[in-house]
Amino acid sequence: MRVITGTARGIPLKTLDGNDIVRPTTDKVKEAVFSSIQFYLENCTFLDLFAGSGQVGIEALSRGALKAYFVDSNNKSISVVKSNLKATSLSDRAIIIKSDYKAFLQKQDIKDKVDIAFLDPPYADGLLEQALPMVADVMRKTGIMICESPLNESLPDQVGDFAIKNVKKYGKIKVTTYMCND
Repeated sequence: MRVITGTARGIPLKTLDGNDIVRPTTDKVKEAVFSSIQFYLENCTFLDLFAGSGQVGIEALSRGALKAYFVDSNNKSISVVKSNLKATSLSDRAIIIKSDYKAFLQKQDIKDKVDIAFLDPPYADGLLEQALPMVADVMRKTGIMICESPLNESLPDQVGDFAIKNVKKYGKIKVTTYMCND
């Protein structure tokens, strides 16, 4: 696992080992996601919810995001995110929060401040469907929500003011992009 491009291009990233392994987003999927949002990244506020190793938020920072929130409830994940940010010299633009998604998203200080959100929760827990409406509430109206999920997981067509704009399939997973209807 590595940073694909930008200021931290090529820097290898750590992931969790043993029984704590997260399901890292593959380079192929990460490249496709970032190709689709490349013109929206400059100076944006990025949310890496269910951050795991932090690789998606780090890629956003490397490509020009102004700041990124890294949110995860697992202590080991938070430790790996911190280590990866240090290795890439991107810590100064990172906000690392050890919290479950509900507690974090209920904070009023981020309302209407997120430009791009990436959600890749543990599969088969129903977390994505629960988190989507809460994420929609903190997004700017010009924002983009991106969800990685198993192919067989059904996602709503509409979440608040956001509707599905694109669904791409990659093997056993899909990436669903939501944008505002306005």
